[in-house]
Amino acid sequence: MGLLSALQGFAVIGIVIAVGYVTARLKIGGSQAQYVLNRVSFFVSSPCLMFAILAKEDLSVLFSPTIIVAFASAAIVGVLFIVLNAVVFKMSAAETTIGALNSLYLNSNNIGLPVATYIVGNPALVAPILVMQQALFTPVALTVLDLQTSGKFSLKRVAAQPLHQPLLIGSLGGILVSWLSSLYGSFLVPSWIFDPVQMIGDSAVPLILMAFGMSLYGTKPLQKGTNVPAVATVTLLKNVVMPLVAFALAWGMGFRGATLYGCVVLAALPTGQNVYNYAARYNVGLSFARDGILFSTLSAPIFISLIALVFS
Repeated sequence: MGLLSALQGFAVIGIVIAVGYVTARLKIGGSQAQYVLNRVSFFVSSPCLMFAILAKEDLSVLFSPTIIVAFASAAIVGVLFIVLNAVVFKMSAAETTIGALNSLYLNSNNIGLPVATYIVGNPALVAPILVMQQALFTPVALTVLDLQTSGKFSLKRVAAQPLHQPLLIGSLGGILVSWLSSLYGSFLVPSWIFDPVQMIGDSAVPLILMAFGMSLYGTKPLQKGTNVPAVATVTLLKNVVMPLVAFALAWGMGFRGATLYGCVVLAALPTGQNVYNYAARYNVGLSFARDGILFSTLSAPIFISLIALVFS
């Protein structure tokens, strides 16, 4: 029953992506609709979502020991892709960044939450992943993309990068509110402020998914000129290698039972649609990001099902 519920989560995502595809096919919103959805999600909706999620999350949950497994397993597969790229693919630095994100970035919200809830039975396990991705990997990746696409480099520019990342600002703001609320003993943000922020944040995932669906119209996966081996590599790194690494790390840290199971299952989550959002923001590696997300999402239910069967 739990596995069925998780697969239903994949179906929900597929339906929203399909709506985006149909919207583009019918030319609703005009030629700039996808661009607008990506921009609104990146600069407005997603930061509000991260603030709303983290502001009400207990800090002990956010920084539980499982975050070490999530961070290390993601970092290892990201570095693996960078090494493979240097030896085999030889992509540009910006495309390499997209490839690394395709390999390590988890769809922790719209797939991770139902998987953690219905398969693992502990939705709180997703919280450390949200923090890790938004506070660590995302700002580093976006800084590299910004510097590579702008062609400008200076220590001052690098130091100022966090101020240019709305997702990081929203995440840190949420963590700060959570910490202050724990000291005060009650939630500090009044409902008339928090509720509209949360309402805007709730639009982030649908906007990202619809924009991704729009990107599929008029294009085909693995088009001519696509680096098929690179796409296959990021899919294998994300859905196969990362869960194996997470298992080894979690086992070595002494995790057993549901905690071990949760670390492995969540590591098998597909690549998050945010990666395409970032690629679109800097107009680099769009087809690479789209294909990596697509094949990772299509194969993830198979590998998550296998993991569930093995641990059962």
